[in-house]
Amino acid sequence: MTSSKDEKDLSVEGTEAAEKAPGTTGYQLTDEDFNQICKRSLFGYQMGWNYERMQGSGYLWTILPQLRKIYGDDTPELKQMMRTHSQFINTSNFFNNVIIGIDLAIEEKEGIESEETVAGIKTGLMSPFAAIGDSIFGALLPTVFGALAANMAIAGNAFGVVIWIAASLAVMVFRWKQLKGAYKAGISLVTTMQGRLSALTEAASVLGVFMVGALVATMVNVVFAWSPEIMGVTLDLQNTFDMILPRLLPACIVGVIYWMLGKKNMTSTKAIFIVIVVCIVLAIALYFVIQRTRLGMMIRAGNDDRSMVESLGININMVYRIVFALGVAMAALAG
Repeated sequence: MTSSKDEKDLSVEGTEAAEKAPGTTGYQLTDEDFNQICKRSLFGYQMGWNYERMQGSGYLWTILPQLRKIYGDDTPELKQMMRTHSQFINTSNFFNNVIIGIDLAIEEKEGIESEETVAGIKTGLMSPFAAIGDSIFGALLPTVFGALAANMAIAGNAFGVVIWIAASLAVMVFRWKQLKGAYKAGISLVTTMQGRLSALTEAASVLGVFMVGALVATMVNVVFAWSPEIMGVTLDLQNTFDMILPRLLPACIVGVIYWMLGKKNMTSTKAIFIVIVVCIVLAIALYFVIQRTRLGMMIRAGNDDRSMVESLGININMVYRIVFALGVAMAALAG
């Protein structure tokens, strides 16, 4: 006959001895874990925010105790997933628990084999949730309830403060409750909908790549500011590149930087300084060519007084042909 303490020990042991996913201890999250995650998410998710990975370190810190329980302390699997979860993520603080809940549910059931899936889900969901969360909870609700509370306060009605506090508390409760709901949805995904998990992984990866491309096109703003004027005609280099492919220059620069970051001992800080130095060198080189070389002198002189340049025996037509050939070559690429 076993005591209640022994039964409790056996129950816990049975929970952790359940069918283990690859690389895990077989641990299953409890209400205590959910409470800890919510507290960390509410008060520490933005800790360690930086321009390189934004909320990456905060995301890892929020779920680190649970990762240790799932993979064990100081294991290769834990270290690998810590690296995965410290990567770039930037989403709304009002919906981050949805991503965390789905993530942990899949890791709990799939273990280290879920790395690609959870990375794809994080990348695919962070931008849609950022747009929805910031629009509703970052702009709409504060405007509506803030205006209501302010007008009532101006009129001398203290109930306006109560409305504002109640709205803020409701948002906090929403953030608290969404974690467990997302966790249950993740459990359903890897149990009753196992066959669709691979399709979801592929879809999330595609969506993640799509969102990265959209971010490059909208967030990286690099244009050709120089538009040379030759024989009264302005050569719009930026328009020429846009004819080839809109936002081509930002895409090329991001591609080069991505390649650089794959090199040994290369960091984002070093890459930023390299880009700055290259831009300065190119600007100086272009200025030198136009202002200090014979070719640049002929281009400038021909633009000011064509007949004078020809009287000096300079074949200005050949100079212009060379310059225009460069523009024609770029236009040809555009079809």
